[in-house]
Amino acid sequence: MGVTSRGREAQTNAAAAVAGAVTRDELHVSGPALGWLFWVAVVAVIGSVIRALAFTPIEALQGAAQKIFYIHVPAAITALYLAFGLMAITSVLYLWLRDLKLDRVAACSAEVGLVFTTVVLVTGPLWAKPIWGTWWSGDARLNSTLFLWLIILGYLILRRAVDDRAMRARYSAVLAILAGLLVPFIHLTVYLFRTMHPMPIVLKPSAPSMSREMDITFFLSLASFVLLFVALLRARYRLAVLSDALDADDEGAP
Repeated sequence: MGVTSRGREAQTNAAAAVAGAVTRDELHVSGPALGWLFWVAVVAVIGSVIRALAFTPIEALQGAAQKIFYIHVPAAITALYLAFGLMAITSVLYLWLRDLKLDRVAACSAEVGLVFTTVVLVTGPLWAKPIWGTWWSGDARLNSTLFLWLIILGYLILRRAVDDRAMRARYSAVLAILAGLLVPFIHLTVYLFRTMHPMPIVLKPSAPSMSREMDITFFLSLASFVLLFVALLRARYRLAVLSDALDADDEGAP
């Protein structure tokens, strides 16, 4: 009986290592799944939206429709540069170090980034209709962003389709890196192609092309979106750790 128990324990430990190298510190998570940081971020986002709607000047040319800018652009920056940038970097590091924690971070960041990209693809047409007269112009910036959204969706589907943990991480890392390479192309589309999409007014070499009040509202909104991303990433990583631990238990069971 003693030998059998030790054998079972060895199987469980080996399965845990294969399933994601879940450490004791990672497993000792307590409190609500979302945590206090999420609710702070939600309040911050609501506050930034209220400031944009009620306390920020209306843009002279586009009118009230321009207010969508304070949701659309922060969501785009958070998704493309933060979420997918983190996904690509941790994927490169995984291929180098083979640390499954890095793969876990990449997957969680991709999933949260997909949510923010969905916000971009929804608010974009809502802003375009009153300004351009059409919901979707089909220009390079819009199409390439939608293409990236589809790649990330395929990335998440791939992760569910491959059972082998190491193979899943390796294939996913390659696809994540390719998706990350699309981000600078999306940024440059307004320079490379004739497009209806406006030129950058924030992420450009010169100073932002807005009034001081608009600048303050924009950067407050961006900060709130980044905080929300961090909160969601933290919560999603917790779930990923617990999921890997459960998979390890299942693989270690006799």
